[in-house]
Amino acid sequence: MKTVASHALGCKVNQYESEAIAELFGERGYQLVDINQQADVYVINTCTVTNLGDKKSRQLIRKVKRQNPNAIVVAAGCYAQTAPEEILAMEGVNIVVGTKDRKKIVELVEQYQKKQKAESYVSEIMKEREFEPLSIQKLENRTRAYLKIQDGCSQFCTYCIIPYARGPIRSRKPEDVLAEVKKLSQNGFREVILAGIHVASYGKDLKDTTLLEVIEKVHDVQQIQRIRFSSIEPNIVTEEFVKSLSKLPKVCDHFHLSLQSGCDKTLKAMNRKYDTQKYRQAVSILRKYMKNVAITTDMIVGFPQETEEDFLESYHFAKEMGFAKIHVFPYSPKKGTPAAAMSGQLENAVKNKRSQALLQLSSDMTEKFLKGFLQKEMEVLYERAVGENIYEGHTTNYIKVHAKSASNVINSIVKTTINEIKSEMAMGVVTKL
Repeated sequence: MKTVASHALGCKVNQYESEAIAELFGERGYQLVDINQQADVYVINTCTVTNLGDKKSRQLIRKVKRQNPNAIVVAAGCYAQTAPEEILAMEGVNIVVGTKDRKKIVELVEQYQKKQKAESYVSEIMKEREFEPLSIQKLENRTRAYLKIQDGCSQFCTYCIIPYARGPIRSRKPEDVLAEVKKLSQNGFREVILAGIHVASYGKDLKDTTLLEVIEKVHDVQQIQRIRFSSIEPNIVTEEFVKSLSKLPKVCDHFHLSLQSGCDKTLKAMNRKYDTQKYRQAVSILRKYMKNVAITTDMIVGFPQETEEDFLESYHFAKEMGFAKIHVFPYSPKKGTPAAAMSGQLENAVKNKRSQALLQLSSDMTEKFLKGFLQKEMEVLYERAVGENIYEGHTTNYIKVHAKSASNVINSIVKTTINEIKSEMAMGVVTKL
């Protein structure tokens, strides 16, 4: 039996696609193995969101070729889409596929076995208008399933290469979303995460549906007990949207609300489509309808021309918002984006200093947020064992919990009393099975 390893670098969408690719090979009789094992075929779903993503992709390609010099190596994904010739020129790469035509990968591998000629199959993604249906029927040892419902981005933030790697927005048909959710529920999954490159734009290209409507359809699937969705922006967070979500008990009270900067001058330079006032309003609406809501975010520090005053404005805005967590990214120039060509690029020492300040703020805010739930009984979906009679899971508002239980509680939603906070995590005791 031939063996294949399918591995993703980068985002959850990439990871979803890699699992779907693995299933395609599995259906054709290939045995699936880990990326660190010797395989006949390696499929690397590359990342290009930063220069580091490019570098890690190249390193992994070289590593797998050393593991088996005779393996067929397929480079797919975002880095492959934006730099196909560069990747094809790498020693050991046999097939290059971008961010479409992944359904043909098995066929392309089998063609290569006959021709033995390295080729790129990357096409012009900016002309793409159809969502490529990749689906997952099985997920091993998981309680939560990612479900890709959207691809592409038309925002063109000045620091971001992704619109050029993923093309314009394309939404998955609601009936296809629902069919996969039902299959996942039949396989025992309790929680689904609706993911996409820019999930807030879901439905804009279909004209007859919206993100809210597809969430409502998923909510009707009886066995699914929790619904989350990936990062959104404040423009979608209207009174009507959140009020409707608050009436759907399966929708989790955790929102990753993308900020990037708390300084309006910097937001404008980034070509973000909102300002701090719009963001403040979105946070206010979420807290109005969901009393225990966790709001997490991403922030970039050291954007070109960001002064110390700009950074402090951003820092104080973040503090005002009282996030449950901030994911902090020092700005990294990405070749091919407008921001990389801007004047006023900052030194790494400045970026690192600002990163540390924001990370400390994030840590303080996380501790404060978690302490608000001490001695409270929360519903936790337990995902795995982490010790003898100790299980790890998450609350609806995405607090990680470790708790003791004499019974196996994996894939169960169990009432748990939080009795201790320890390093961005809660410790608890199972109170009701």
